Amino acid sequence: MYDFTFHNPTKIIFGRNTEVQIGSELKNAGISKVLFVFGKSSIKASGLYDRVVESLNQSGIHFTEFSGVSSNPILSHTHRGVRLAMQAKVQAVLAVGGGSVIDESKAIAVGAVSDKDVWEYFIGEQVTRALPVFTILTLAATGSEMNGNAVITREETQQKYNIGSAHVYPKVSILNPELTFSVSPEYSAYGAVDAIAHVIEGYFTSRLGGPAIQDRLVENIIRTVIDTQNVIAREPDNYNARAEFMWAATLALNGLPPAGIGAYSFPNHMIEHALSAMFNIAHGAGLAIVIPAWMRWYQPLKRDKFRRFAQEIFGLETGEQGIDALEDWFEKIGAPIRLDDAGIPASDIDSIAENANTLARRWGIDDVYTPGVIAEILRLAV
Repeated sequence: MYDFTFHNPTKIIFGRNTEVQIGSELKNAGISKVLFVFGKSSIKASGLYDRVVESLNQSGIHFTEFSGVSSNPILSHTHRGVRLAMQAKVQAVLAVGGGSVIDESKAIAVGAVSDKDVWEYFIGEQVTRALPVFTILTLAATGSEMNGNAVITREETQQKYNIGSAHVYPKVSILNPELTFSVSPEYSAYGAVDAIAHVIEGYFTSRLGGPAIQDRLVENIIRTVIDTQNVIAREPDNYNARAEFMWAATLALNGLPPAGIGAYSFPNHMIEHALSAMFNIAHGAGLAIVIPAWMRWYQPLKRDKFRRFAQEIFGLETGEQGIDALEDWFEKIGAPIRLDDAGIPASDIDSIAENANTLARRWGIDDVYTPGVIAEILRLAV
């Protein structure tokens, strides 16, 4: 087990009706004015918007609304949020939504206190400060509610890049599983794929191979995601299933699963970012296409680990059987498993590979993931 430092400063408030605490949490933090960021109309239709506004009003929190965040947040919309945050002189950003809303809110929080274009921080500028971020989660998937990561797409260049900084960890994240009851079967499935993707990256690519305690943690998260998603598909309002799924998705990317495993990489996310940047598909949908293909390409390098995965997750004997079982489960829950399922033509594989390789260079894995290798992986998804 390698040496590591684990620090996660996000306060989690978990349970029924917890969203009504947001006003007092902001007030206790000395915040009196926020930028209230959300997506489209769903939080108004569900009544969540009214409950949040009432909580803010009761605590004397002034707010400026900024809506319209898309499922793949884009730079041009982020720029508008940064300008609005500056004009309104807000002291914090409140994100009410899923990972996309939280990611864009983090980017706004960085840009609002900088004299640089916020995109500079996505292409190498170091984040040194940001407005405090508070979240109310409505879709379990990305783990953005408890980490320092954010992903934004610069639409004109089709670059989907990320920042990672301690300065954008949310101060408080409120997780009420009831808020996810209305999530569609499609997006529940994509959230499950995303959560699994977050933990398998380190599980398979770490040089050490994973200390036993970390492997077991990852395997239990994956089993929990699969088991609870199977229940959610049948019973969307099952509180316990939604609660365990929500917490598993949060744990998947809060820094705990890879603690002590040493160096690892995120090749599946690297490839998927090109798919969603170029074709605007849901992140989880893209991952469902990429993961089985990448597994088949990568398995010869880690046969023992893939055999363990098959045995621990599915009770099967061989790595090949485990990959097939995961792919079959993705298809069963309604996620695409081939490029054609998402309307992505095989003729675009080379251009997708070139796009993905630009991110591979940024992440320092281009020595392995050349355009040719990425194209080879993608052809396994045809």
